[in-house]
Amino acid sequence: MAAWQMKGEYLKTCNCAPGCPCDFWAPPTHGMCKGFNAMRVNEGYFDSVSLKGVIWALSYHWPAALHLGNGTVQPYIDERATPAQRDAVLTILSGKAGCPWFEVIASVVSKVLTPKFVPIKMEFDLKKRRGRCTVPGEIEVVTEPIRDMNNKELRAQICLPEGMEYFAAEVATAKTLRSTGPIPFDLTNTHSTFSEVEYTPAGLKR
Repeated sequence: MAAWQMKGEYLKTCNCAPGCPCDFWAPPTHGMCKGFNAMRVNEGYFDSVSLKGVIWALSYHWPAALHLGNGTVQPYIDERATPAQRDAVLTILSGKAGCPWFEVIASVVSKVLTPKFVPIKMEFDLKKRRGRCTVPGEIEVVTEPIRDMNNKELRAQICLPEGMEYFAAEVATAKTLRSTGPIPFDLTNTHSTFSEVEYTPAGLKR
């Protein structure tokens, strides 16, 4: 098995209410799951291939809870990635290079659409819980802090000491969650999280 690491900024969104129940093994808010995740790799490698600076993303749809399977995933990799970097990231995401999180996701996906190598712009501010991710002409995601009834910004965290996807995440709101791609959606005021993660073949690293 290849030696690899991906450490960086991870932005997650979905159609659930803020505080996504999937993190707690509960049914999705609306019975099914769809959304968009992105990661900017600040440090990383796959054997001798550097992954530093690569941005990858996924749009996805499950007709019911994730563990029931039959998911569809559309991979995106920033067009600036080299062919070797593209192959490395797709291998990692497939679960074939280890890491329980990617192995689990692969086990509940029945259809992986043809990867797209496109411009990806990503803004990520963990402290302020503000971010943006766009694929021109296809994806637009804008996130900001959750707010109370007086429009005051609130801070909330999800802490999963034994998590596979992340150990801790700042909860936010996806003010815009739109895809006109193969997995379409057009949503507002849904779940989002910001986290810093490090994935390895053995799993999420502390």
